[in-house]
Amino acid sequence: MKQSTNEKVVILGGGVAGMSAAHELIERGFDVVVLEYKNIPGGKARSIPVPNTGQAGRKDLPGEHGFRFFPGFYQHVTDTMKRIPYTAPDGEEKTVFDNLIHAERMGLARYHYPLTEFVANFPNSLDDVTDLIKSMFKADLDLSAEEMEVAASKLWQIVTSCYDRKVHEYEQIPWWDFIEAEKHSDAYKKLFTALTRTLVAAKAHEASTKTVGNVGAELLLDMITPGMQNDRVLNGPTNDVWIDPWLRYLREQGVDYRLEAEVKSISCADGRICGATILENGVEYEVTGDYFISALPVEVMASLLTDEMLLLDPSLYYLKQLALSVDWMTGIQFFLTEPAPIIEGHVLYMDSEWALTSVSQAQFWPDFDLSQYGDGQVVDILSVDISDWNMPGLNGLTAMECDKLQIRNEVWAQLKKSLNHGDEILLRDDMIQEWFLDPNICFINPRDKINLEPLLINKVGTWTQRPDAATGIPNFYLASDYVRTKTDLATMEGANEAARRAVNAILADAKSSAEPCKLFKMYEHKLFALWQKHDQERFDQGLPWDGKTVLSIF
Repeated sequence: MKQSTNEKVVILGGGVAGMSAAHELIERGFDVVVLEYKNIPGGKARSIPVPNTGQAGRKDLPGEHGFRFFPGFYQHVTDTMKRIPYTAPDGEEKTVFDNLIHAERMGLARYHYPLTEFVANFPNSLDDVTDLIKSMFKADLDLSAEEMEVAASKLWQIVTSCYDRKVHEYEQIPWWDFIEAEKHSDAYKKLFTALTRTLVAAKAHEASTKTVGNVGAELLLDMITPGMQNDRVLNGPTNDVWIDPWLRYLREQGVDYRLEAEVKSISCADGRICGATILENGVEYEVTGDYFISALPVEVMASLLTDEMLLLDPSLYYLKQLALSVDWMTGIQFFLTEPAPIIEGHVLYMDSEWALTSVSQAQFWPDFDLSQYGDGQVVDILSVDISDWNMPGLNGLTAMECDKLQIRNEVWAQLKKSLNHGDEILLRDDMIQEWFLDPNICFINPRDKINLEPLLINKVGTWTQRPDAATGIPNFYLASDYVRTKTDLATMEGANEAARRAVNAILADAKSSAEPCKLFKMYEHKLFALWQKHDQERFDQGLPWDGKTVLSIF
């Protein structure tokens, strides 16, 4: 039985960060209350039932903010998943982590080339090797030998650079400049523009080399690391196989998790946070506690800052600047009456004006009978993320300029142009039974819209603006994807790491004897340790990276 500390922690926000913090705290004996604005738990990671689609006793179709993706380098969030009990449909007792399935392939779709299939991990069989060789010859990216050499050299520079150089030097360099895009062909520019846009809607001209380089290099290295599962997806709707079991576990442990509880304001007194005003079921009330964690999105937290809070910690003012570094990346689902697996994994639509990526869900959901959803006719779900809302599409309009139906039609047109070539027709209009655009895209009128859940973009120079989990206010902590973490990207992994850092700060301030949350190393490979040590010595001397081998050390 857990020993209670008799200290109460109030967590504002019940997404991945808030639930992660609650998980760590309740297991260390704290009293925990979580206040979540929406009527579904999970924040941006939640499933979203498509309203009024369930017929004859069936469930509503499963929509989502955007598809879930668990790269091999995710360690914090997957560690938490291993500690969430889950009862499988066959009655077997497992954990939520067991619901991750390896996506073994990835696809590159273009307007004027057939779909190219790649092995998403180190080859494990003759078929994998054969597919890898075939894909190398089929890719035809129109890059010159010199450009491929430049790209490889940039990857080498990232993985052999020391941490301090990345933080103090690469953070100030736009990725576009680092890869010397302006010196090279349109094909080179297109490739890196497309790849960068898939990293939480990042833009190559604005994103920092530290962030894009670290994450991009990690994804590539994981693909060539034996035994690494580089691309994992869930084996069912997110809430069914992850969020709902998690919430059930937290409540069983004693977490008071409240839905439809909106944070209206935060109050300070005597140099500390003394409470928060909450609107729940039409009634406003004050919630008090010993410690407060904000797991709210940056734009929401920025709006709740008071003069008293800024006097106690002036650095919190940077949150208002970070709130301007957000962009749109959101999902649309097409519910199909015919299977459309396309690729056993994710597809990158390199030529799509709106930077589309997709995954066909049904192939990964073996225990979920889609005939029990909607009207019973849906057999597959093509889940698509739109990452660029400001580029004119095939219809001449940006996504920002389109009404809801135009967005649907334009996304489908870009998908078809990318996947249908000659006699190979993967998508037809008559396959669509239903479609669903993330409801956080709110239309003020037919065309003008706002996004209630934008994503933080890691732009050049914003690292110093990002706060630590512990603030200058003694009992106030931050746990969200904008917190300064080693993950360094607005993702589920970053949110979970931030939550762990916030909990560790509380443990220190409470002088708790409980074991701190484990923090994992990120973007470090022992294989390159000697090169990184060599570069650290050069950086300490004020010298530039030189890529020199370290064989002389031996």
